[in-house]
Amino acid sequence: MKNLKQKVDERRTSFDRTERQLEDESVRLEEAKQKVETVEEAQVIVQEVVATIQQQVHGRIAGVVSRCLEAVFDDPYRFAIDFEQKRGKTEAKLSFVRDGLKVDPMSASGGGVVDVAAFALRLACLLLSAPQKRRLLVLDEPFRFVSRDLRPKIKELLETLAEEMDMQFVIVTHDPALVAGKVVELT
Repeated sequence: MKNLKQKVDERRTSFDRTERQLEDESVRLEEAKQKVETVEEAQVIVQEVVATIQQQVHGRIAGVVSRCLEAVFDDPYRFAIDFEQKRGKTEAKLSFVRDGLKVDPMSASGGGVVDVAAFALRLACLLLSAPQKRRLLVLDEPFRFVSRDLRPKIKELLETLAEEMDMQFVIVTHDPALVAGKVVELT
């Protein structure tokens, strides 16, 4: 009987210990659930902030690029950025839009549209940089694929942007139609 009582006491002690552990783990589980809930709420807030920032950035970048395209081309594309969530990160897909149709800039546009858009994207990056950087853009033959008949519009665009945005452009070119401002000839 003494042996049986000893075994019962041991089992009782083990049961009490297990019961306390269960209570402790239940408390930890509730705390973990609250932390998960807090993190999920924070994630929703962060996603809302990110979406707002993306829309603001899209508006500013698309505005600069679309403005440059409109200044050069008679039937211009509108520039658009689509943000997609992939693998826990946001990816940006760039496209041109005309007559409601989205076009991949690299495969379905010609006449220097990509050159003008690439120039405008560089300009937008400089304008959006924080802290504010010196408004100087140095480019090497940035408009080489723009049709010759449109190059006077490029020159006018550069002069307008330089004045309106207090921007300085240093452009290496062999095209006399793009010569404006102070010219340094190297031979």
